[in-house]
Amino acid sequence: MKNALFVAATRQNDGKTMVSLGLYNAILKRFKKVAYMKPVGQQYRIVNGDKIDKDVVLMVNIYGIEDRMTDMSPIAIPRGFTTDYIENGNREELVSRVKTGFNNLAAKNDFVLIEGTGHAGVGSVFDMSNADVARMLGTKVIMVSRGGVGKPIDELIMNKALFDKKGVEVMGVIVNKVDANKYERIAETVTKGLARHGLRVFGVIPLIHMLSKPSILELVEDLGGELLASDRRHLMNTIGKFVIGDLLPSDALNVLNRKALLIVPGNREGLIMTALSGSVLDTDNDYSVAGMVFTEGIRPHPRVMELVERSGIPTMLVKEDSFSVATRINNAITKLRSEETEKVSTAKELVEEYVNVDEVIASL
Repeated sequence: MKNALFVAATRQNDGKTMVSLGLYNAILKRFKKVAYMKPVGQQYRIVNGDKIDKDVVLMVNIYGIEDRMTDMSPIAIPRGFTTDYIENGNREELVSRVKTGFNNLAAKNDFVLIEGTGHAGVGSVFDMSNADVARMLGTKVIMVSRGGVGKPIDELIMNKALFDKKGVEVMGVIVNKVDANKYERIAETVTKGLARHGLRVFGVIPLIHMLSKPSILELVEDLGGELLASDRRHLMNTIGKFVIGDLLPSDALNVLNRKALLIVPGNREGLIMTALSGSVLDTDNDYSVAGMVFTEGIRPHPRVMELVERSGIPTMLVKEDSFSVATRINNAITKLRSEETEKVSTAKELVEEYVNVDEVIASL
């Protein structure tokens, strides 16, 4: 199929899903019917008894896609899958599922946007790497890379080598998450550097910090916390930073701002009251907290909890200590959610503004 595009990345957390979301929106303005596919998924949800990749669920929820989810997500990898495959795997079964899903989508749509999983070699352990799948489907590839010059170019050339080996054409690159303060210099230099290796740059997207920050709802799910209180409107609050509650309340006044997440045992009532004051008093919006995590399984005094509930600030309880919670949040990979409408709108706008979508389509 001529109008099919495979989106790959150089590594995890390059923003491939954000770029795919924006590309789908832009392509939908140029083609009447557009399909989305994630041939191999590593994180999934159970939908009507089927394992469906999270990104497929995301795209269906955002765009109202009516294609069968099992065609869009033919392979979702459960725990233990790779070991079982190495011992008794059947590659032909996997190939059949991917090809059947793709052919079903291509038959009903004018364009198929395919999102890969991680870098070019992800999935090699069960013979279904991104390069394998792109070759199998006969599609050209665009790679998404993190902003920068030296390391991104090295990673792009290394990934391209595997696509080349499999006989897959890499049309070009979208460079993502470029520091706004260095945007012009990096855009110019990386374009020249990649041109030396025969790679075209279709777009350079600036870093928007909000897109890589988790929401309260995401933290509740990732931490497995018990939601104690929240105004549901605030569950989509984006975390600007986190503050561990090992400081005096008077010192906390200077840091509990810019959408901070307070991580503190529930018996540190002084700090909790300090955090609440920004929402109780008529103060500037900059002095506010996006949420609170009570650690070590300790709940605040019932009277303090009454104030927490009145404030509407999302609050959860976890059993881990504050340092462990902060470490988990810091190491987490933020996944876009359909409920995060501001992030979704921003992703669409960034691709429309900074990626030459018409040139991408013409290159197919």
